[in-house]
Amino acid sequence: MTLHPDLQMPTPEDFARFTPEELAGRMNGLSGTLGERIGIEFLSVARDRVVARMPVEGNRQPAGRLHGGANLALAEELASVGSWLNLDPRRQVAVGVDLNGTHVRGASQGFVTGEATLAYRGRSMMVWQIEIRDERGRVTSLARCTCNVISMGG
Repeated sequence: MTLHPDLQMPTPEDFARFTPEELAGRMNGLSGTLGERIGIEFLSVARDRVVARMPVEGNRQPAGRLHGGANLALAEELASVGSWLNLDPRRQVAVGVDLNGTHVRGASQGFVTGEATLAYRGRSMMVWQIEIRDERGRVTSLARCTCNVISMGG
């Protein structure tokens, strides 16, 4: 199992040298991923907090509101990337294994912004709390994602 070939994971030195916003720029534009397809754009990246936005346009359900599945895809993307930032990508990878969400308000235009905060960091598991908000700052979805840490190779 390997990470996306275009992914440039920040090094420990990068966290000291760059702002979370500069690190986020390195995470954008991974071709052929679900995140690219649904328009996820990382805004801020740190080991304990990841923020990204996603357009409502192109991610609607037939009723015209943002699809709940798109919200959950954003939540898992944030948690997975946040988990990877806490690992050695030459030896480990993180994958989402449990995801739940509650959609509390619809969004029908503009962008939603997700903020994932690391709630638990263990050797083989990380748990993230994710809040997704509309452009007016109102919570639209609340989610929790658990990622397992998998060792690669020998």
